[in-house]
Amino acid sequence: MRTLLTGNLGYLGSVMSPMLQDAGHEVVGLDTGLFRDCVLGPPPRDSQTLAIDLRDVTAADLEGFDAVIHLAALSNDPLGSVDPQTTFDINHHASVRLARAAKEAGVRRFLYASTCSVYGAAGEAAVTEDAPMRPVTPYAESKVRVEHDVHALADSEFTPVFLRNATAFGFSPRLRADIVLNNLVGHAVLTGTVRVLSDGTPWRPLVHAQDIGEAFLRCLTAPREAVHGRAFNVGTEANNLTVAQIAGAVVEAVPGSDLEITGETGADPRSYRVDFSAIRSALPGYDARWSVADGAAELAEAYRSAPLTTAGFEETFVRLATLRRRQRTGELGPTFRPQSAAELSAQVGE
Repeated sequence: MRTLLTGNLGYLGSVMSPMLQDAGHEVVGLDTGLFRDCVLGPPPRDSQTLAIDLRDVTAADLEGFDAVIHLAALSNDPLGSVDPQTTFDINHHASVRLARAAKEAGVRRFLYASTCSVYGAAGEAAVTEDAPMRPVTPYAESKVRVEHDVHALADSEFTPVFLRNATAFGFSPRLRADIVLNNLVGHAVLTGTVRVLSDGTPWRPLVHAQDIGEAFLRCLTAPREAVHGRAFNVGTEANNLTVAQIAGAVVEAVPGSDLEITGETGADPRSYRVDFSAIRSALPGYDARWSVADGAAELAEAYRSAPLTTAGFEETFVRLATLRRRQRTGELGPTFRPQSAAELSAQVGE
């Protein structure tokens, strides 16, 4: 199947692209390379990539594709809070524009990377896909809006599927250090301390990057009637853990590290447990395999082998820090558009 993968040069895309290719799919990426250089360890195995800003995609760019997998986004709660308007422009408006362009171009299947954080402050009960969505950040709100708008495009010729991923973890050749497990393991390896700033009580559902990739692979080729217009929580109930439990798994994976729960930021309103039975029912044979303990051990080994440095951990592999640095050097404009050489020259009066 000829598939366009947006965000192929990002954290999840760098894991998913080789998985798709190994499964026999023809993969073309679409990515402006904002995080191309966030590499830890061996070089990623990248597909051919169209360097087109998501906000500029047209139906002509999508002709000849059977499917679109849409990962690209400003994917970070702190970033969304710093610049909510740009978050909505890219994550909401450009995503809906992409879906409409895909439908116009004759693309038949559109897989959208949503998030379990759409459930927001959901309480103690494990939520299903029918639960009320209570997003508490601009990032999560943008995902809710895309699901609503793209679902309205579904018809006999166009099948959107919404994969609500739990919080991702695990090694990727293009690392992210600003997601909970990856972050805690990094601190443990670099400092010997697993430091939790909240009170540790919020619930988080977690899922490994490879298990996310497998879910998208299966939705790509599943019978239309099994997935048409549906939303699926992606993860496993075994990885519904409190932040304190996640931190405890990190201490086990990094011998000699100490756990410190400061509570200085208080209780986090983002707390939710998730039911993942629907995707297992719709896609027989699918189950998220990676435990948090296995992921922590994988990350600890990768961090030591690379090796991970404090500078890389605090700057290179933190999304907001990377974007701000590239804005300071003039590579990116104020709305995170890559600047051309002509634009840079005009800015400095040349």
